[in-house]
Amino acid sequence: MASSVFDLFKVGIGPSSSHTVGPMRAALLFAREVQRKGLLERTERIFCELMGSLGATGRGHATDSAVMLGLMGLAPAEVRTENVPELLKRVDDKKELVLVSSKLIGFDRERDIVFSPEKVAKFHTNAVEFSALDAEGVVLFDRRYYSVGGGFIVAARVENPEEVALPERIKAQAQTELPYPYANARELIDLTRRTGKSIAEIVRANEAVQFAEDEIDAKLDHVWSVMQQAIDRGLKSDGVLPGPLKIARRAPGLARRIAAKTVADDPMVVLDWVNAWAFAVSEENACGGRLVTAPTNGAAGVVPAVLKYFATFFAAATPQKVREFLLTAGAIGMLYKQNASISGAEVGCQGEVGVACSMAAGALAAVLGATPEQVENAAEIGMEHHLGLTCDPVAGQVQIPCIERNAVAAVKAINAARLAMNGTGEHVVSLDAVMQTMFATGRDMMDKYRETSRGGLAVNFIEC
Repeated sequence: MASSVFDLFKVGIGPSSSHTVGPMRAALLFAREVQRKGLLERTERIFCELMGSLGATGRGHATDSAVMLGLMGLAPAEVRTENVPELLKRVDDKKELVLVSSKLIGFDRERDIVFSPEKVAKFHTNAVEFSALDAEGVVLFDRRYYSVGGGFIVAARVENPEEVALPERIKAQAQTELPYPYANARELIDLTRRTGKSIAEIVRANEAVQFAEDEIDAKLDHVWSVMQQAIDRGLKSDGVLPGPLKIARRAPGLARRIAAKTVADDPMVVLDWVNAWAFAVSEENACGGRLVTAPTNGAAGVVPAVLKYFATFFAAATPQKVREFLLTAGAIGMLYKQNASISGAEVGCQGEVGVACSMAAGALAAVLGATPEQVENAAEIGMEHHLGLTCDPVAGQVQIPCIERNAVAAVKAINAARLAMNGTGEHVVSLDAVMQTMFATGRDMMDKYRETSRGGLAVNFIEC
């Protein structure tokens, strides 16, 4: 497995990694490609078509806004979220956009961004196609991209948009010789047995092929810092979430109600804090705030809430242990990314919140002293009890049931870790088996339950 955990833990903006971060990155790549090909001066218009799930729920997920930001030359990890509303308002008011901060073109989001939910590409349902046109409307260059979950994107081949072209960086990674290569969970656990190393130590050794040790620490510390900032902002931000549902933010009120409580007053207050932390990040995501995909934006509250639980209530929570947590969680998430899916549009929410629960459960077990076998068991339990979970966002918003679902999964991850650590590590269903089961279950799901807002709660919710 050549991919880095830092490909999984991306700093970005809400409300969705696949429907916001991915399309924004795709738009930026396309705009840069237009520039690289020397077509910028001749380009007078950009046309964008959002297909499949992007077309079905793109409005609620702010996909059109993300595309506009990417075309302007802005990246998810760098854009200042407080500036976004004014940037978008300027484009909408003036009906013009500065392409990659260089070329002014006419742009009308109602004309130039088309939602086509009925067009479902064979490779992946999250497809976005861009075309650069000259003053006469002649296409100068076009390209399709697929947003495959977690902010990951792949470009289609120019000659056949139903096939993908592997990026050079990924090719290079695939050819890199790692000290501890593994393709699945079984091989990873076998490595821990042969070497006596933990999962985190194996992952760190592989990361050291690309990064210096202090760079690895700095990157991990930055991930945790962004997660904590999202928690802190979410706990302080009262108000109403954007969109038609007009849902009040719950994290600040919950935090105020439990702030004076102790475990002596109410032993369950610990779980109240976990809920509050998960709410805080998920509500920040719903508001387009900055956070870390873990493994996706829709599931971004789970891992931070469980890590905050560890950092708050355990004396052993040193900076090194926090890094161990993230390395272990990242390893589990990348196993799902490589061997199954982390895309709600492809396999339902089991691939997002279910994977996040699995990551958090395994990582928590690891930092609490579990054996690698117990870590694998914890991760397996976390997913086993999310199998079949649909992705049915009400009104296409990453709010209902997404926000509460993050809180429930965070608590479930803690229980999964405890169940595994109270066992020997031996278990009937392996992590690899549950991954393949999740993937097969997701593929068997009807499309209306896979982030299209055409089934489940999305259609049975009655607005008053």
